[in-house]
Amino acid sequence: MFIAGEHRQDAAAPPHALESRTRDRVLQAISERGPITAAALAEELGLTAAAVRRHLENLVELDLVSGREAATGHRGRGRPARAYVLSEAGHQALESDYDHLATEALRFLAAEAGEDAVTRFVQQRIGELEERYAAELAAAGEDREARTTALVRALTRDGFAASARPVGQAGTASPLTGIQLCQGHCPVQHAAREFPQFCDAETDAFSRLLGVHVQRLATLAHGDHVCTTFIPTPLTAPSASAAVPSNPSAETTKGSTR
Repeated sequence: MFIAGEHRQDAAAPPHALESRTRDRVLQAISERGPITAAALAEELGLTAAAVRRHLENLVELDLVSGREAATGHRGRGRPARAYVLSEAGHQALESDYDHLATEALRFLAAEAGEDAVTRFVQQRIGELEERYAAELAAAGEDREARTTALVRALTRDGFAASARPVGQAGTASPLTGIQLCQGHCPVQHAAREFPQFCDAETDAFSRLLGVHVQRLATLAHGDHVCTTFIPTPLTAPSASAAVPSNPSAETTKGSTR
């Protein structure tokens, strides 16, 4: 969606500034929606297919994104469509210096006061976020889908590039029906890679906020291109023996629930 004020500002900007700004929009969209095809990017951003392909080629050359064959089934003749995700360098391009500073501070805390001190710090930090999010989710009511939507908005505002999509359908052979919560970016990804307490505390907070046990399927900290959390809906509550649905947003699921 274009905003009139922004469009007027863009019109007066130098061509190279416009190119850089549009490339950043493409990179951000891939962070939020990847894996995503060039056609889907063009539709979402209101750009021509040629413009999107030009920016994608540039981002691939810079090693900020990588492409893979899209899982779209049989396409007939021609080359299969490619879907794009952020590379490790792409995630780093979206990160702030805060992540590196946080990692150094946590290493110092662990060395000086032990791992328990790190755990307490992480739980306090996530607890503060949870308390802030709780008020927003309370305003959404008791409906789990509405609460998830409110959580997505809060996470995106705080830099996690969140999105949600349904998983399974009632009345089908799918063993579980629910919502897949995706976080395409993590402001503390490097810290979480070294200190898994962040992911554990965040998952527990999601469970409390949504009033149901959620399951973490993939994480950026474990090398996946997106953090994925499965949220069961009231239609079919998951049983202890039910299989976890496959994660269509990650090529492989690494280190599911910790």
